[in-house]
Amino acid sequence: MTFKMVVFDWDGTLLDSTGAITRAIRQACVDAGLADPGAEIASYVIGLGLADALRHAAPAASDDQIRKLVESYRTHYLSNDHELSLFEGVVPLLQALNDRGVICTVATGKSRQGLNRAMAHSDTARFFMGSRCADECHSKPHPQMLLELMDEFGLEPSEVVMVGDTTHDLNMAQAAGVRAIAVETGAHPPRLLAQVPHFKSFLSVNEMAPWLLDYLEQA
Repeated sequence: MTFKMVVFDWDGTLLDSTGAITRAIRQACVDAGLADPGAEIASYVIGLGLADALRHAAPAASDDQIRKLVESYRTHYLSNDHELSLFEGVVPLLQALNDRGVICTVATGKSRQGLNRAMAHSDTARFFMGSRCADECHSKPHPQMLLELMDEFGLEPSEVVMVGDTTHDLNMAQAAGVRAIAVETGAHPPRLLAQVPHFKSFLSVNEMAPWLLDYLEQA
């Protein structure tokens, strides 16, 4: 059966933002007088809801400190998020999927405000028919985002594929019974992605595009 909906993660999958997010998490921790979690931990938590991500990055932080970390993170990240760019090939792929009648949606660890801002900067809102954010649903890897998107469009798991750059994405897809495609452009290296069963793996969305479009034509 062909895919009727492609659900994309945002950061590290469509937008080249992993480095900026990692730096903002680390700087927020330092500003709060907490230990710098280091690049590996700060990047690992990308894709989770922001508060959950910061709790993992700074496990010794109190609830009050987490609230301050959230504000500090946003200050650092938003100072240069307008300079971030989509990965090569993202817009042509989204346009090609739209032209074929495939539903494009987003499931992201961003807040609704953050996703709206990112879509406005990248002029991509026109490509997406639906989205779910971490301040509206349980954080990944809970399957709520995918379950709600499937319900919204009346689709079965076999008709949906999730594209993401982290094990959080792959585990969410697995929990929802949806096939997943991993791209190696974001927060989790191939050795981590390989630990979660998934349908396909590609170096990038750009590398995935011809395979996915051909798959849709053949199905």
